[in-house]
Amino acid sequence: MQRTSLSLAAAAAVLGAVTAVPGAQAVPPPRSAVKPQPPSALRPLQQSAPPVTTTVTDGVTLTSLSYGSRAASEDRWTVHVYLPVAPDGPLASANTALGPRATADRVANALRSKGFEPRVEEVRTPSFADLRATTLGWTVRIGRYAQETGASADLARVKAAGFTGGTRYVPQDGGDFRAPQKVHVMRVDFAAFRGSLDTGFGPTLNGTEKLTDLMAAAGATAGVNAQWFYNNAPGGLYVKDGRLIGSATQGRAGIRFSGGGRSFDVDTFRARVTLRAGGASTEVDGVNRIPGDVWNCGGVGGDVPTEKPQHDLKCTDTSELVRFTPEWGQPPSGAGAEAVLDAAGTVTAVNTSRGAAVPPGGSTIQATGASATWLLAHLRPGGTAAVTDEVFDSRGVKVALTPDTTILQVGPSLVRDGRVSVNAVGDGIVREGPDQTFTYNWTVRANPRSMIGKDERGRLMIVVVDGRQAGYSEGLGVAQAAQLMRQLGAREAMNLDGGGSSVMATASGGIVNRPSDSTGQRSLGTVLLLRP
Repeated sequence: MQRTSLSLAAAAAVLGAVTAVPGAQAVPPPRSAVKPQPPSALRPLQQSAPPVTTTVTDGVTLTSLSYGSRAASEDRWTVHVYLPVAPDGPLASANTALGPRATADRVANALRSKGFEPRVEEVRTPSFADLRATTLGWTVRIGRYAQETGASADLARVKAAGFTGGTRYVPQDGGDFRAPQKVHVMRVDFAAFRGSLDTGFGPTLNGTEKLTDLMAAAGATAGVNAQWFYNNAPGGLYVKDGRLIGSATQGRAGIRFSGGGRSFDVDTFRARVTLRAGGASTEVDGVNRIPGDVWNCGGVGGDVPTEKPQHDLKCTDTSELVRFTPEWGQPPSGAGAEAVLDAAGTVTAVNTSRGAAVPPGGSTIQATGASATWLLAHLRPGGTAAVTDEVFDSRGVKVALTPDTTILQVGPSLVRDGRVSVNAVGDGIVREGPDQTFTYNWTVRANPRSMIGKDERGRLMIVVVDGRQAGYSEGLGVAQAAQLMRQLGAREAMNLDGGGSSVMATASGGIVNRPSDSTGQRSLGTVLLLRP
């Protein structure tokens, strides 16, 4: 397998990425003068209105916070011109948000030759736990507009001249501690709350449901979105009630809790699933996911282009063993082979194609490529097979998968032992290779965020920050999200799925925040629920 290496000069996030807006400097300095800072030096968000706290139920409070404000003279839209990945690539099909200085200068010069007045701006990263502060790349932008309509009109001119691009709202570049933010904080004091923290999904893992529907079905007091989802199913390690029902992205962050949330920890996790049959054994590549599709990468071997975690990237593997449990629903059909195991581990069928139903309490093992040859050679109808699930924490210690154990892998980690701690490279939120568009858009720029943690008093914290809503709430970059969680008192904290998936609701009040999708709340793969 060919691997690509990550250059520190082409790495991670924003935090005040844009530098050049001319004008007199005010006191305090205008947003344009705010310089990138490491997370330890990030300024706290400043409240712009008194917090509003309500009681959801005994031991559960909900506080809505307003931070920052809109700066009418500075909060502007702009035209963001895309760059080609290759330095000499065609401009008419360019699709990267930023790149090396030389490429940005080439695009800027080409724009000037067409009568535009572009500016080239540096995007820098903060320091993460595993990545020093550095230059991520350079962007090319045109104009500053009070309304998006002005930026859209000039974008049309830019495209007509043979370039590509989009519109951007500058306060959403990330790291602006003065930008408006709406933050919703739910705290659960288990000394008074007699219920429990739990995870939930729809009738099957293979399918999505809205948070409010899942809450209603479970009779839940409150809930929040949890894991990201791909191919209509959740992605990442998922251990529910001691059963491993979701594939691990090896080495990514997750939460482990027991006692209904009373014991809560953020850590990184790896999993090993072993199939034994006829005196032979082999490692199973995944659990309850489409064979060959390794979303977020971080698989167990043979994956391309990388075996390292890479968030929102689909790696592939033509030779896999994937286990399906009853939670999945109807397994996918296709070429390859499969074995059907009943609840006792007896092999009831071996098939030369895939798609058999999972028997009650049993499982199916689907195989593709060379793994299909192995399966057909070692499993026989009437024989027995055993599957062993093991999960290991960051120290390599095996996690006891008791009926009271739940692990939900999302990430990245935000706060560990009371300190801001984001493993940007280890968690795969910095993209390998020259195209850092994902890193810029997902890690650096402001987005809606959902987070979970534990505060200094041992209370559970569930936090949603609205975003992508110009002038109302811009959202946060990852480093700023970590800083906010620490500011709110977190001792441990982890990022959940975000963007349009970010949603918080209570049984009494419905949806608490303003989801960024124009259609409202999304259907989700998994959720976190407070059950009475």
